[in-house]
Amino acid sequence: MNREEKAARVEELAEKIGSSPAMFLADYRGLTVAEASELRNEMRRAGAVFQVVKNSLMERAADQASVPDLKQFLEGPTAVAFCPDEGVAAAKVLTKFAKELKPLQIKGGILDGEAVDLERIEFLASLPSLEELQAKLVGMLQSPLRGLAGVCAGPMRGLVTVLGRVREQKEAEAA
Repeated sequence: MNREEKAARVEELAEKIGSSPAMFLADYRGLTVAEASELRNEMRRAGAVFQVVKNSLMERAADQASVPDLKQFLEGPTAVAFCPDEGVAAAKVLTKFAKELKPLQIKGGILDGEAVDLERIEFLASLPSLEELQAKLVGMLQSPLRGLAGVCAGPMRGLVTVLGRVREQKEAEAA
Protein backbone atom coordinates (compact mmCIF):
# COMPACT_ATOMS: atom_id res chain seq x y z
CA MET A 1 0.00 0.00 0.00
CA ASN A 2 1.54 3.32 -1.00
CA ARG A 3 1.08 6.64 0.83
CA GLU A 4 -1.92 7.78 -1.21
CA GLU A 5 -3.70 4.47 -0.64
CA LYS A 6 -2.97 4.60 3.09
CA ALA A 7 -4.21 8.19 3.31
CA ALA A 8 -7.39 7.23 1.44
CA ARG A 9 -7.92 4.23 3.74
CA VAL A 10 -7.40 6.39 6.84
CA GLU A 11 -9.92 8.90 5.47
CA GLU A 12 -12.43 6.11 4.79
CA LEU A 13 -11.98 4.64 8.28
CA ALA A 14 -12.31 8.09 9.90
CA GLU A 15 -15.56 8.63 8.01
CA LYS A 16 -16.89 5.24 9.17
CA ILE A 17 -15.88 6.01 12.76
CA GLY A 18 -17.63 9.38 12.60
CA SER A 19 -20.82 7.96 11.10
CA SER A 20 -21.08 4.91 13.38
CA PRO A 21 -22.72 5.47 16.76
CA ALA A 22 -21.54 1.99 17.76
CA MET A 23 -18.34 0.09 16.96
CA PHE A 24 -17.16 -3.21 18.35
CA LEU A 25 -13.61 -4.52 18.07
CA ALA A 26 -12.57 -8.15 18.21
CA ASP A 27 -9.50 -10.33 17.90
CA TYR A 28 -10.24 -12.78 15.12
CA ARG A 29 -7.11 -14.97 15.42
CA GLY A 30 -7.91 -18.65 15.02
CA LEU A 31 -11.10 -18.27 12.99
CA THR A 32 -11.31 -20.33 9.84
CA VAL A 33 -12.18 -18.64 6.56
CA ALA A 34 -15.65 -20.26 6.68
CA GLU A 35 -16.27 -19.01 10.23
CA ALA A 36 -15.09 -15.50 9.36
CA SER A 37 -17.34 -15.45 6.28
CA GLU A 38 -20.31 -16.65 8.31
CA LEU A 39 -19.64 -13.94 10.92
CA ARG A 40 -19.42 -11.24 8.22
CA ASN A 41 -22.71 -12.43 6.68
CA GLU A 42 -24.49 -12.42 10.05
CA MET A 43 -23.15 -8.96 10.83
CA ARG A 44 -24.33 -7.72 7.43
CA ARG A 45 -27.83 -9.07 8.21
CA ALA A 46 -27.66 -7.19 11.53
CA GLY A 47 -26.89 -3.99 9.62
CA ALA A 48 -23.20 -3.79 10.50
CA VAL A 49 -20.03 -3.87 8.42
CA PHE A 50 -17.42 -6.23 9.84
CA GLN A 51 -13.90 -5.85 8.47
CA VAL A 52 -10.30 -6.47 9.38
CA VAL A 53 -8.30 -3.28 9.86
CA LYS A 54 -4.63 -2.48 10.24
CA ASN A 55 -4.02 -1.05 13.72
CA SER A 56 -1.71 1.75 12.59
CA LEU A 57 -4.26 3.00 10.07
CA MET A 58 -7.06 2.69 12.60
CA GLU A 59 -5.05 4.74 15.12
CA ARG A 60 -4.63 7.54 12.60
CA ALA A 61 -8.32 7.37 11.72
CA ALA A 62 -9.25 7.51 15.42
CA ASP A 63 -7.13 10.66 15.80
CA GLN A 64 -8.68 12.17 12.69
CA ALA A 65 -12.22 11.36 13.91
CA SER A 66 -11.42 12.62 17.44
CA VAL A 67 -12.13 9.29 19.15
CA PRO A 68 -8.95 8.67 21.19
CA ASP A 69 -10.63 6.00 23.37
CA LEU A 70 -10.55 3.67 20.38
CA LYS A 71 -6.76 3.28 20.56
CA GLN A 72 -6.84 1.20 23.75
CA PHE A 73 -8.41 -1.72 21.83
CA LEU A 74 -5.87 -1.78 19.01
CA GLU A 75 -3.59 -4.58 20.20
CA GLY A 76 -3.01 -7.64 18.03
CA PRO A 77 -5.10 -8.53 14.98
CA THR A 78 -8.24 -6.40 14.96
CA ALA A 79 -11.56 -6.65 13.21
CA VAL A 80 -14.13 -3.89 13.61
CA ALA A 81 -17.91 -3.96 13.37
CA PHE A 82 -19.14 -0.55 12.25
CA CYS A 83 -22.82 -0.18 13.23
CA PRO A 84 -24.89 2.59 11.62
CA ASP A 85 -27.71 2.10 14.18
CA GLU A 86 -27.86 1.59 17.95
CA GLY A 87 -25.73 -1.56 17.67
CA VAL A 88 -27.90 -3.98 19.67
CA ALA A 89 -28.30 -6.45 16.79
CA ALA A 90 -24.57 -6.38 15.99
CA ALA A 91 -23.69 -6.84 19.68
CA LYS A 92 -26.00 -9.86 19.81
CA VAL A 93 -24.36 -11.43 16.77
CA LEU A 94 -20.84 -10.74 18.01
CA THR A 95 -21.44 -12.11 21.52
CA LYS A 96 -23.20 -15.18 20.10
CA PHE A 97 -20.24 -15.91 17.83
CA ALA A 98 -17.75 -15.24 20.64
CA LYS A 99 -19.50 -17.85 22.80
CA GLU A 100 -19.76 -20.40 19.97
CA LEU A 101 -16.33 -19.80 18.42
CA LYS A 102 -13.81 -19.65 21.23
CA PRO A 103 -11.02 -18.10 19.11
CA LEU A 104 -13.09 -14.92 18.61
CA GLN A 105 -12.34 -12.49 21.47
CA ILE A 106 -14.30 -9.27 21.90
CA LYS A 107 -11.87 -6.52 22.87
CA GLY A 108 -14.32 -3.70 23.52
CA GLY A 109 -15.97 -0.95 21.59
CA ILE A 110 -17.15 2.59 21.25
CA LEU A 111 -20.77 3.49 21.95
CA ASP A 112 -21.82 7.09 21.33
CA GLY A 113 -18.21 8.23 21.55
CA GLU A 114 -17.40 6.45 24.81
CA ALA A 115 -15.32 3.32 25.33
CA VAL A 116 -17.24 0.23 26.46
CA ASP A 117 -15.83 -3.01 27.79
CA LEU A 118 -16.90 -6.60 27.20
CA GLU A 119 -19.35 -6.52 30.12
CA ARG A 120 -21.26 -3.56 28.68
CA ILE A 121 -21.30 -5.12 25.21
CA GLU A 122 -22.79 -8.31 26.67
CA PHE A 123 -25.37 -6.21 28.53
CA LEU A 124 -26.22 -4.40 25.29
CA ALA A 125 -26.60 -7.77 23.57
CA SER A 126 -29.07 -8.88 26.23
CA LEU A 127 -31.38 -5.91 25.56
CA PRO A 128 -34.37 -6.32 23.27
CA SER A 129 -34.08 -4.61 19.90
CA LEU A 130 -35.79 -1.31 19.16
CA GLU A 131 -38.48 -3.10 17.14
CA GLU A 132 -39.20 -5.46 20.07
CA LEU A 133 -39.50 -2.53 22.48
CA GLN A 134 -41.84 -0.69 20.10
CA ALA A 135 -44.02 -3.80 19.75
CA LYS A 136 -44.21 -4.16 23.55
CA LEU A 137 -45.17 -0.50 23.89
CA VAL A 138 -47.93 -0.83 21.30
CA GLY A 139 -49.21 -3.93 23.10
CA MET A 140 -49.22 -2.12 26.43
CA LEU A 141 -51.08 0.85 24.93
CA GLN A 142 -53.55 -1.38 23.13
CA SER A 143 -54.44 -3.52 26.17
CA PRO A 144 -56.44 -0.89 28.14
CA LEU A 145 -58.26 0.19 24.98
CA ARG A 146 -59.22 -3.41 24.25
CA GLY A 147 -60.49 -3.77 27.82
CA LEU A 148 -62.47 -0.54 27.53
CA ALA A 149 -64.05 -1.73 24.29
CA GLY A 150 -65.01 -4.99 26.01
CA VAL A 151 -66.57 -3.16 28.95
CA CYS A 152 -68.49 -0.81 26.66
CA ALA A 153 -69.74 -3.71 24.55
CA GLY A 154 -70.82 -5.72 27.63
CA PRO A 155 -74.19 -3.99 28.28
CA MET A 156 -75.09 -4.17 24.57
CA ARG A 157 -74.23 -7.87 24.52
CA GLY A 158 -76.39 -8.38 27.60
CA LEU A 159 -79.30 -6.46 26.03
CA VAL A 160 -79.10 -8.57 22.86
CA THR A 161 -79.09 -11.74 24.95
CA VAL A 162 -82.14 -10.64 26.97
CA LEU A 163 -84.05 -9.60 23.82
CA GLY A 164 -83.21 -12.96 22.21
CA ARG A 165 -84.62 -14.84 25.21
CA VAL A 166 -87.76 -12.67 25.26
CA ARG A 167 -88.29 -13.43 21.58
CA GLU A 168 -87.82 -17.19 22.22
CA GLN A 169 -90.27 -17.01 25.10
CA LYS A 170 -92.89 -15.20 23.01
CA GLU A 171 -92.44 -17.71 20.18
CA ALA A 172 -92.90 -20.57 22.68
CA GLU A 173 -96.09 -18.97 24.07
CA ALA A 174 -97.46 -18.42 20.55
CA ALA A 175 -96.89 -22.05 19.59
